[in-house]
Amino acid sequence: MAVIGRLARLHQLIGIELRHTFSTHGLDAASFDVLATLRRSAPPHRLTPSELMRSAMVTSGAITQRLNRLEDRGLVTRAPSQSDGRSYDVALTNEGRALIDKALPDHVATESRLLAALTEPERGELADRLRHLLESLGDKAS
Repeated sequence: MAVIGRLARLHQLIGIELRHTFSTHGLDAASFDVLATLRRSAPPHRLTPSELMRSAMVTSGAITQRLNRLEDRGLVTRAPSQSDGRSYDVALTNEGRALIDKALPDHVATESRLLAALTEPERGELADRLRHLLESLGDKAS
């Protein structure tokens, strides 16, 4: 109970801090995830909705909803795929790229602050142990 309770409490505390960081940039966690995933992709920072769905581990409906909101804000565009006429590609707009480039350093700073009590070796050990636990529960994306 102690381990699960502490993990649950950490989830709450970390969520509060991350939501605050995202909100300072007018984002939520879902929007940040899509923009950051596109930014990490190779130039021209373009992915299919299926690729975004696999990365975020959410349903196609959830990705569609996220993309609709981001497109309405002018942060992403959708265009027919040049390689598959049945699909389309999602790309960052200049505004979307500028926003994620501004939000990402703040996100990393928040993560660093949240983990400041741990040394680098302790962070690595914790990450390894959590990965092991996730994999033992069938999680493939750990």
